[in-house]
Amino acid sequence: QVQLVESGGGLVEAGGSLRLSCAASGRTFSGYAMGWFRQAPGKEREFVAVISWRGGRWGSDTDYADSVKGRFAVSRDNAKNTVTLQMSSLKPEDTAVYYCAASPRYDRRESVYEFWGQGTQVTVSS
Repeated sequence: QVQLVESGGGLVEAGGSLRLSCAASGRTFSGYAMGWFRQAPGKEREFVAVISWRGGRWGSDTDYADSVKGRFAVSRDNAKNTVTLQMSSLKPEDTAVYYCAASPRYDRRESVYEFWGQGTQVTVSS
């Protein structure tokens, strides 16, 4: 088992920034791709970003939903078992509960993620 705990959510004005963190414990963190998903009220949970365990000569690979590309950045510190989602230029439509999740595959699909955190609320006021 991998336990995941998100933190850093809160209330921010449109145009502002927030930094979400996800701390992993339990079974080894190594080898897992880490994803961020979000669920807005009345909507299905959707993919936000993913970072591979370790990739290429340039470091970990990353992928983003079109809606957040250029505004959000995902990073990880494998030595500290943490994943971070830096969110900038926030919009009211970014309001949602944000979840981090772990998968053995570098993938956007929610179905391949084995472990999930409890989520952290992000609210962006207009």
